[in-house]
Amino acid sequence: MKKLTLSFLAAIGFAGAALAGSGGIQWDKFPTDKLTDMPSLQHGAKLFVNHCLNCHSAAYVRYNRMRDIGLTNDEIKNNLMFTTDKIGETMRTSLDPKQAKDWFGAAPPDLALVARSRADIAKGSGADYLYTYMRTFYRDDTKATGWNNLAFPDVAMPHALWQLQGQRVAKFTEQKDPHDPSRTVHSFSGFEQVSPGTLTPSEYDESVADLVAFMQWMAEPNRALRVRLGVWVLLFLSLFTVVMWRTNAAFWKDVK
Repeated sequence: MKKLTLSFLAAIGFAGAALAGSGGIQWDKFPTDKLTDMPSLQHGAKLFVNHCLNCHSAAYVRYNRMRDIGLTNDEIKNNLMFTTDKIGETMRTSLDPKQAKDWFGAAPPDLALVARSRADIAKGSGADYLYTYMRTFYRDDTKATGWNNLAFPDVAMPHALWQLQGQRVAKFTEQKDPHDPSRTVHSFSGFEQVSPGTLTPSEYDESVADLVAFMQWMAEPNRALRVRLGVWVLLFLSLFTVVMWRTNAAFWKDVK
């Protein structure tokens, strides 16, 4: 498990910000209904602390903040706290920064805001990117890690969730570049499953969606409250507008 956790999502932070939004495949749409599904958010929290926190921090989020997604203090302490015994502490990694620099060349970045930082106007939200990224790993023996990714070509880190998804290879077709016949381009044509994972493809997609939902929640934990308040504010303004319109009409009705 420790080997699995050491690499999960580290590659996201090692790329330049421009890589997420330039070139590459079109991002898949993240199922936004997950953001209001408490069981999904709780499952995502479990995946995050088990597969991310050994490498990454979420330094802007405290453990006790997960009470907002329906967890009790006891549930958080007993199931989600592995790097501290204080529920008020922030979600920091147990990985030593010096070791991280030796292994990865740089310390893995904080993931608290990654779901917001990856947004792209043309392709979609940061959640769309993460959802696509975690579902497009494939085996590539030409790479040092043995893995590659369609959303992040030449990714430096291996697929940490391969035991859940299984191993796949990507199929590409060769064709002439329509703009330059002297060049050959490769077009992605699909995946071929080499070995099964512990989850079915649909179960894996659901788990990734839960994980991304939790990361989106971490980036904006007040989003649901803000949306609810916004609805009430708009309703109040609408009612206030009607009241003032009728008041104004009554005030000026005798003025000619």
